[in-house]
Amino acid sequence: MAWVLKMDDASIESGLVHDFDASLSGIGQELGAGAYSMSDVLALPIFKQEDSSLPPESETKNTPFQYVLCAATSPAVKLHDETLTYLNQGQSYEVRMLDNRKQEELPELNNKMVKSIVRVVFHDRRLQYTEHQQLEGWKWNRPGDRLLDIDIPMSVGIVEPKTHPSQLNAAEFLWDLNKRSSVFVQVHCISTEFTPRKHGGEKGVPFRIQFDTFAQGESGEYTEHLHSASCQIKVFKPKGADRKQKTDREKMEKRSPQEKEKYQPSYDTTILSECSPWPDAYVSPNQAATPSFTSTPLSTYTTSSVPDSDSSSPNHPADPGSLGTSEQLSPTASIQDAQKWLLKNRFNSYTRLFTHFSGSDLLKLTRDDLVQICGPADGIRLFNALKSRSVRPRLTVYVCQESLLESPLLESPLLERHSTNENGEHSISSSLHVYHALYLEELTAAELIRKMACVCSLPLGTINQVYRQGPTGIHILLSDQMVYNLPDESCFLISTVKDDLGEGLHLILK
Repeated sequence: MAWVLKMDDASIESGLVHDFDASLSGIGQELGAGAYSMSDVLALPIFKQEDSSLPPESETKNTPFQYVLCAATSPAVKLHDETLTYLNQGQSYEVRMLDNRKQEELPELNNKMVKSIVRVVFHDRRLQYTEHQQLEGWKWNRPGDRLLDIDIPMSVGIVEPKTHPSQLNAAEFLWDLNKRSSVFVQVHCISTEFTPRKHGGEKGVPFRIQFDTFAQGESGEYTEHLHSASCQIKVFKPKGADRKQKTDREKMEKRSPQEKEKYQPSYDTTILSECSPWPDAYVSPNQAATPSFTSTPLSTYTTSSVPDSDSSSPNHPADPGSLGTSEQLSPTASIQDAQKWLLKNRFNSYTRLFTHFSGSDLLKLTRDDLVQICGPADGIRLFNALKSRSVRPRLTVYVCQESLLESPLLESPLLERHSTNENGEHSISSSLHVYHALYLEELTAAELIRKMACVCSLPLGTINQVYRQGPTGIHILLSDQMVYNLPDESCFLISTVKDDLGEGLHLILK
């Protein structure tokens, strides 16, 4: 049997209205008047769309220019730390240069070219202080190489790319704001090349890639600074950056969800953040043909300017007229004297860094200060030199040149000996011998001969042999073993004898 329900149109309409009113009856009772917000709805997971390839909005604020390095950031960076990007040595990486100006912003740049200087610099402030010395040391070990290059064939929209031999870590180029522009850069130095060598497995130092952009001034030169931005990088040997990125990603995957929240996501690209212009950014590499400093490799020292003080006493007081050239730096030493002291003590590489430091300024620096500025090795060495006290020599020998016994110098009152004879008469004799003290730090025949030559004013090359006169008058050749066994404060008379050919000398110690 079939049942048929018949309802008129009025009944159907009345029922629908009642049901709709009932379905709306709860709205507003839970949220309350004015509590509804569209942003709350958009925050729901179904509306929230996150793109892991883009940085947070706070990092993409509007700036006149933007530089995007096409390399992924590390996932092992904490939320509030700066991003870190790993690069492979010598690999070409694209940096996209974008014109982000608003319509009314910097209208004078419309249809104009701008110049950018790209450089790789140290992130660590301690290394920034010694940048010149670090780069010169790298140049010494890698002759003919550059720290930074532009891959010109792959670059787009740049013109007049330039590098200069005196600036191995920088390059410049012009680019058109109206065109798509990308420069491909290659970093040839790796982070561990600037790490003190210890026992292997050194942690590499971070670098920065920095762009400084300039507009053309009235003189036609690009000297008006517009914008600067940089990012932190580490450079590995080929393929090393890929392995490091994979290792960081695997470490993050092992962390708990709560720990992961403390770290930034990895982005496919790195956006350079605004920064201050590099100190010498206003100097074009093309204008730096004559640097204001002298290049000195880290592994060499200039010793020709160091005065010879072989026969001087280690406890001799400083000469007021030569402050800064004595063994210990005086607090009253002038800036010039402090520079001389640095040269004398083989700190040539740091004379430019301490250009405006007096003796007092240098002595006020703490051990930690010097380690931060000069690095652990040279910092500790400089600290020890500044705070050093006189060290007792290993051997002291007194010598007198025999020819002085008959010298008119003995007529000097300082060398006269006064005595009274049996008849009570006063007499003056000239039998006082004048000795020189030689202080030996190395117990070798070569050091003793060198110091005796200095005392006797003899060219070292003219001395053929040195003998010590034995108890029976025999001549014993001076050797290291003999010097090693000399009693401290031994006294000798030095006599000189020409050799058979008359071209050289023999010294005899009596």
